[in-house]
Amino acid sequence: MPDVADTRARYRRILWFAARQLARTWWFELFLPRVGLERLAARGRAERMRRFARRFHDLAVDLGGLMIKVGQFMSSRLDVLPPEITKELEGLQDEVPAVPFVDIRALAEAELGVPLDAAFAWVDEVPVAAASLGQAHRARLAGAVADDIGLTDVVVKVQRPGIDRIVDVDLAALRRVGRWLSHVRIVSDRVDMPHLVEEFAATSLEEIDYLHEAASAERFAENFADDPRVATPEVVWERTTRRVLTLADVTAIKITDVDALRAAGIDPAEVAPVFAEVMFEQLFTHGFFHADPHPGNIFVTPVRAADAAAPGEPAASGTAAPAPAWKLTFIDFGMMGEVPSGIRSGLRKLLIAVASRDGKGLVAAIQDVGVLLPSADTGELERALTQLFSRFGGMGFAQLREVDPREFRDFATEFGDVVRSLPFQLPENFLLIIRAMSLTSGVCSSLVADFNLWNSVEPYASKLLRDERGNLVQDVATQALSWVTTAVRLPQRVDGLVTRFEQGKVALDTSRIERRVSRLERMGRRLIAAVVFAALLITGAVLHLQDPVFGTVVMIVSVVPFLGALIGGRR
Repeated sequence: MPDVADTRARYRRILWFAARQLARTWWFELFLPRVGLERLAARGRAERMRRFARRFHDLAVDLGGLMIKVGQFMSSRLDVLPPEITKELEGLQDEVPAVPFVDIRALAEAELGVPLDAAFAWVDEVPVAAASLGQAHRARLAGAVADDIGLTDVVVKVQRPGIDRIVDVDLAALRRVGRWLSHVRIVSDRVDMPHLVEEFAATSLEEIDYLHEAASAERFAENFADDPRVATPEVVWERTTRRVLTLADVTAIKITDVDALRAAGIDPAEVAPVFAEVMFEQLFTHGFFHADPHPGNIFVTPVRAADAAAPGEPAASGTAAPAPAWKLTFIDFGMMGEVPSGIRSGLRKLLIAVASRDGKGLVAAIQDVGVLLPSADTGELERALTQLFSRFGGMGFAQLREVDPREFRDFATEFGDVVRSLPFQLPENFLLIIRAMSLTSGVCSSLVADFNLWNSVEPYASKLLRDERGNLVQDVATQALSWVTTAVRLPQRVDGLVTRFEQGKVALDTSRIERRVSRLERMGRRLIAAVVFAALLITGAVLHLQDPVFGTVVMIVSVVPFLGALIGGRR
């Protein structure tokens, strides 16, 4: 359990690291380019990025807690952060040191209320996984609990001792850094950093509540109950508390272990598109998604032929393809995200627009989602997106690598100027959506080096488009009914309004207009008084050089309109 001195030192260390990096970024990325030294700033940018990543890597491993989570999130942002940073931080998922088992035993026994030997027939003291907030140990159920549930092999997930206190300190430091960034215009114009930190805080606090994680696991399992492609571990509620979680042991082949997949007769090229489609299902259909789908949280589980769906049996997504001879098994439901219906509809439109290379439709979808404010002039953006689709649309990562870097650089410069001129913002709930899609893309690329996400986007977008057309018919029918109802009631409402006019019962509230007119009159009087005051003061100062007495009198008289402007303003 960390003491007060340790927590204060931790807090100061995080802030000092952030302050130094912000100062360096301001100097090299903002100040030097403004004074014409952009080439000097760009010369060592790659090495500065690597140095920053190494320093943060060392800080995160040393401190643990939420710093690991921040580093893991940064390592997944392949779309925004340069490879010098993401490459250095990607190992954070596997470098968390384990807690001694004696401390784990003490916490688990305190939570369960019984000795560990009484709760389980056997517990492996060597952890199967150590994460930033807790660690997992294999165990075996026995007695009535095993008989009632029908399973024996389980995984017991136990929180790190003192993690509550550490999370509180880390969140306090991150809130402070968020307030700093909110004063940087280039950041505040794009994202509400304090709100973003609060969203991260809410997710982190949910992640250390294992009762919440257990409920999320069951909800996720219910969403895919009829989908033969997806499996989840069963929750052992009899051995679960807020700080101890017991699940069925579903350990299988790690999704990115290509050699093990091939040894089991599973083609990695078949796993990638199924994984992408399952993630699409979570985001666009269920609106409840796994926000931490890194390779350690996804297994590929071979299934017997008798357990697989019969050939031609439709999958849960509505496709007619037979179920594969394996399942995607998801674990660790501590970080889950929800997509509100409004944003989900916008995301569907966005996916359809991307699949159809529709620049104008993509801009409209971006506005619906809330990333682009409605007041933005989108003409240039539509043109840039149309150019983007016509040149690079449909290319996979392998094909994009063959494009001339100079062409990329020229287009990126032009496109970046357009984007920076528009009022973009990061709406709520987007942090986890971005993380989930970034990790999905990274996993698919690990399975197939030349994986083309378009091959998964286009068929799924076609399905969404068919669904949207069905919903459109319903919407049109509902709107038509509303119009008919309004048309039927309109003559009666007009007749009532005319009758009230004839009877003199219609009153117009002009108080707001009168108040505004009165305010304008006061402003006008103050302006005139201020002009007269300035004129008399300047005139008196000029006359004072020739006739000191008369000039002084004029300057004294100027006090009268000055007081009039002052008193009129107070009124």
